[in-house]
Parts: sequence; structure tokens; C-alpha cells
Amino acid sequence: MRPASRPECTVVIPVFNSQDSVARVVDSVFAAFAGVGLQVVLVDDGSGDESARVCRELAGRHPGRVLFARLSRNFGEHNAVLAGLRLARGRYAVVMDDDGENRAEDARRLFDRAREADADLVYSRYPSRHHAWWRLLGSRFNGWVAGLLIRKPKGLYLSSFKCLSGWLVAQVTLYDGPFPYLDGLALQYAGRIEVVDCAHAPSERAASNYSLRRLGRLWLNMAVNFSVAPLRLSSLLGAAMVALGGLLTLGVIIERFSSAPTPPGWAHLAVLVLVFSGAQLLMLGMIGEYLGRLFLLANRLPQAAVRELVGADLQKDADVGL
Repeated sequence: MRPASRPECTVVIPVFNSQDSVARVVDSVFAAFAGVGLQVVLVDDGSGDESARVCRELAGRHPGRVLFARLSRNFGEHNAVLAGLRLARGRYAVVMDDDGENRAEDARRLFDRAREADADLVYSRYPSRHHAWWRLLGSRFNGWVAGLLIRKPKGLYLSSFKCLSGWLVAQVTLYDGPFPYLDGLALQYAGRIEVVDCAHAPSERAASNYSLRRLGRLWLNMAVNFSVAPLRLSSLLGAAMVALGGLLTLGVIIERFSSAPTPPGWAHLAVLVLVFSGAQLLMLGMIGEYLGRLFLLANRLPQAAVRELVGADLQKDADVGL
């Protein structure tokens, strides 16, 4: 049997509780990529609504063009995206949201720029964004930290809406650890990086899937998995605590010889507690985070597990690590 030709582009859409929007997103993608060999990969990341049913229907409506993978539980957005990229067969792969925030026309523009510039990675950039203030603040903090820890190019916004070359997809999907951070992986390999200005539409969801806890977990994945800078920072903070303890020691000595009497032994106890307790707890906590992740990695904590695959040529998809 003659194998199907490789599509020019794969659009990977992580799906989570988007039964009301994912079909419209997929339809708009097919309209925007008219005339382009296209594959759409939908990855249901443990949705609690009817998203899986809708995705199955889409795979049946577009045989050979829509591939649906249902994960066994919720693993997180970046885990789901990597699961989708492993199933991507396109020469380029666009990653976009399932809630209508990203326009299909802009996905086509990201793909076109990647081809024209022969770029490894093309990021979207939003002149304005429809997010809550705390989400915007968290993104700014994340970008600032990324510039320090993973050498993010200055001024680059690490958007989840991006296009990767097939070569870059092959590199980032080599990572099989349980705590992926896609931008950290991509920036380790990408040579030519381009940026395209895109519109940011309001989400069709009533509430965002990202909470402060999820943003904190994402920040830890970036900070701990791709840099030893936090360990170095803990050492610097420990040194600062020791210096502060020295200043407080001087204050205790001055107080000791002042008119106000102090209880016997209090000075030594206060200095010891101030100098060592904070510094030790801080450094132990940071080391514990690294060791905990190594423990989970050694015990083969799964990055993701595909429970169901619809619309796939299983023989062909076995080659991409399913």
C-alpha cells in the first residue's frame, strides 16, 4: 500500500474542558489552511466534560486529517503538547489553544513565516491581551525569570501559540522526563527565531484553566529543570543571611553592654537561630526540590499516557513513539 505523503503542517491543539469551542477552532483551522497539506492533532488532557466525544466526532468527520489522542488523566498542558508533537507528521507544527484565543488565520501566518524565513521557531506576539491582571503579572515574572535562567532572547514573549520546524519537533520530543517545559526545550535547540504580531481574542471559556498554582508549577518546571541557578541563588541568600546575622550579632553585643539587662544566654541563642535557621531551611528546600524531581525521574514517573487513539494509522504512528 502506498504510504500517505507527509503533510506540510500539523496543528497540535491540547484540549481541556472545551466541548463548546474545539469544533469551531478545528473548522477555522481547516478554512485558514486551505490548499495546504494539513494534519490536526487533538490531545484531550483529562477533560471532565464532553470534549472527548466532540474530538472523536471531529476525527470521524475528517478521516486521515484529524488525529485524536485521549490521555489517561490530566498531565498538564506542556505534557499534552509533547504527546501531540510525537504524533505530528508535518514538516512544521503549530501549537495553538482550544478556546478561541488564537485565530486560525494567525496560525497560518506563523506557518508561512516559518517557511519563508526557514526558521526553527516562530513565536506569536500580542500587542494587547485579554487576560486577568494577575495572569499578565505572572507572565511578566515568568519572562523575566526565563531571561535569567534559560537565556531567553531579550524582548521575546514566550507564547504558547507558536510554530516549530519538523527538525525542532524531533529534538524536543527526545525529552521523556515528567516535568517538561516546552519553551525551555525549544530554546536549547532553536537557531533562527522569528516573531509575528497576532491578535489575542477573548477566551470562550467562562474561567481560565490556569490558576496561580498551575502557573507556580510551570515556573518551577522552568527554574528547576533547565538551570542550576536556583541552587546558586540559595547559596547567595545563605551568605546574605549570615551577613545579616553578623549585623544582628553586633546589635546584641551593643544591647548587652547597654543599661537594659538581657537574660543570660539569650544573645548567643538569638544569633544562632537568626543566622542558621533561615539559611538552612531555604537551601534545604531548594535542594529537596531538585532531589525530589530526581527521585520521580528515577522511578519513571510518566510524562503522559495515551489511553485512546482515534483516526490514526497505528503502524505509521508507531514510528513517532506512541
